[in-house]
Amino acid sequence: MKYFKNHLPLLILVFCFNIPLFSQHTATTEIQRLKKLSQQVTIIRDNWGIAHVYGKTDADAVFGMLYAQCEDDFKRVEMNYIEKLGRLSEIKGQSVLYNDLEIKLLIDTEEAKADYTNAAPWLKKLLNSYADGINFYLYNHPEVKPALLTHFEPWFPLLWTDGSIGAISTAGLSTGELKAFYSGNTDKVAYIEREKDIQTGSNGFAIAPSKTVSGNAILYINPHTTFYFRPEIQMSSEEGLNAYGAVTWGQFFIYQGFNENCGWMHTSSNVDVADMYAEKITTKNNKLFYEYDKKLLPVIEKWITIKYLENGKLIPKSFKTYHTNHGPIMAKRDGKWISLKSNNRSMKSLEQSWIRTKSKSFADYKTAMDLKANTSNNTVYADKEGNIAYWHGNFIPIRDKNLNWSKVMDGTTSATQWKGLHEVSETVHSYNPINGWLQNCNSTPYTVAGDNSPKKENYLPYMAPDGESFRGLNAVRLLSKGTKYTLDKVISDGYDTKLTAFEYLIPALISSFEKNISIEDPLYAELSAPITLLKNWDYYAKENSVATTLAVEWGYKLDPIIQKVYVDEGEMDQVENTLNFAKNAFPDQLIPQLQMVLNDLKIKFGSWQIPWGEINRFQRASGDINLIYNDALESLPIGYGPALWGSLPAYKSNYQKDTKKRYGTNGNSFVCAVEFGPKIKAKSLLAGGNSGDPKSEHFFDQAEMYQKGQFKDIFFYKEEVQKHATKTYHPGE
Repeated sequence: MKYFKNHLPLLILVFCFNIPLFSQHTATTEIQRLKKLSQQVTIIRDNWGIAHVYGKTDADAVFGMLYAQCEDDFKRVEMNYIEKLGRLSEIKGQSVLYNDLEIKLLIDTEEAKADYTNAAPWLKKLLNSYADGINFYLYNHPEVKPALLTHFEPWFPLLWTDGSIGAISTAGLSTGELKAFYSGNTDKVAYIEREKDIQTGSNGFAIAPSKTVSGNAILYINPHTTFYFRPEIQMSSEEGLNAYGAVTWGQFFIYQGFNENCGWMHTSSNVDVADMYAEKITTKNNKLFYEYDKKLLPVIEKWITIKYLENGKLIPKSFKTYHTNHGPIMAKRDGKWISLKSNNRSMKSLEQSWIRTKSKSFADYKTAMDLKANTSNNTVYADKEGNIAYWHGNFIPIRDKNLNWSKVMDGTTSATQWKGLHEVSETVHSYNPINGWLQNCNSTPYTVAGDNSPKKENYLPYMAPDGESFRGLNAVRLLSKGTKYTLDKVISDGYDTKLTAFEYLIPALISSFEKNISIEDPLYAELSAPITLLKNWDYYAKENSVATTLAVEWGYKLDPIIQKVYVDEGEMDQVENTLNFAKNAFPDQLIPQLQMVLNDLKIKFGSWQIPWGEINRFQRASGDINLIYNDALESLPIGYGPALWGSLPAYKSNYQKDTKKRYGTNGNSFVCAVEFGPKIKAKSLLAGGNSGDPKSEHFFDQAEMYQKGQFKDIFFYKEEVQKHATKTYHPGE
């Protein structure tokens, strides 16, 4: 079947389907086709509102899965594709104009359309079903008013092919630099940077049979994302598909989860997958050229037009953009144009994302990894055969080993060009280490298995510039001494709230106070009580802990270098920076910051003795994507601390506009522990609930469980699902 761009409908039903606009008869035929298709799909909602989707074919399961996603939160499905299409300005105005330009430079819609045309038949069926599922939902729900996209095309998933929360790789180039270059510094429109999720990340543990009570492998899945970024779902077919886990809104594959045979957890990677090049630009006969291997090649010029909303009207703005053989020009540094070479979308990546969900063995999963198409993730793996494995990155270009690829490269020579991709066997990985466990917490792979980890000297620097994190230290500490693991024990370790960073920072504060503040000093009376409290603290974040409040608030006021988690080749990592700071800090870098914390708390609450749970809150007052927080509305106390300082359960909270309290925005979202054996056993937990509709009983039904870290049982087998079913239906019923 052919697919076309949006058309003005002759009748309201037509635009909801992927059909050429010919006649009412054609539209009716298409509706009947989809209604018939829907009868091949069954959705069973369990008592948590989780959708279990069953279809005859994989394509049927995709159809039902997207339909179910739209039922749970269509606006998030839509918003993800508005962003990937580079059309945010059409609903948000000029403030995001350069974010859209960046997306359009790095994610080419024409390439996505061409990939769809050339896709293998099996993949094209899935893409068609993706679009059919969403468009059939819109047909059946005329009360739903899309913000922009009234029709979804089957090539949309080829814009966003791996599911990661980090949409694009820019090698450190910012949207601000892009704006400065393409506006000529004369356009005063503000821009919005993409959120850098540096304070959370993700945790993945794999426990071998030698360390478990049952003798089965266990996988712990703990992505740290923006809350409500992924729902929980199951999709099954009679073609061998049966996957359960977290799916990114609007995508048709399980991103982090498991099937009957194996499970996969992704953590964000700092592997070098994109590079900057300084181009030597010259003008000849009023045309632009760039130098490459002592030849002058014409700069490719492309016009990009973006529409932005202003006073209820869409205003077009056109940009002349520039490209070399490396990629688009993204900035100007030290007088030179900077191009970016990257791989931000590919059909092979989407194929890999699907193929891994159907892996039946370790060999199958390694075959999926051999596609070398995942640009943004590390992978923690476990299976029913007892294997555990870890891969640091996957798509890794071959480069000159004598260069520091975190720097801007010389664009005038082919010596700096990529030379293919490294084989998976050449990249940092670990299979079945003798210690019996693997972990990654957005940290170096060289501690992934403790003393049995891969050795740094055996790999090229650009393969793993990642440094150590305090979460990584905490995970290694726990897993090194852990034995007799069960699902509950893995969850317990995964919820260890030790703020390891303060084991180094607090002693420095206490030493500075004791050496420099005499009993006669007025500061002594002011600080002695909080200092004593911190001195006696066990470094664990707890809901009723005043010391947690003081430490966290104080930590954010210290030198920002200790908050830098992701590092480039040759840089000190967060742990090294913190140790260096703690060792060499002067009193004025430690003590005034504690004074500021005390004063801030007194101004807000009348006392500095405020337990952490009193100010660290969880609130979901509406289903809006951009939530507004209010101290006067109901919220729950949260005892977890920031992952930045070492807490394994992540909870990143901030003071919001007009609030005295901190409210969580990201961290633990979908969390799952799964044991592989003759029969799957698994437990999971979601932030709030699976539905984005405040009127749904599943909008907030897991909130108190989330607060307490209490997991629910996963219903994986159909007989379990049916036993706990609250609703069984075909899409459209």
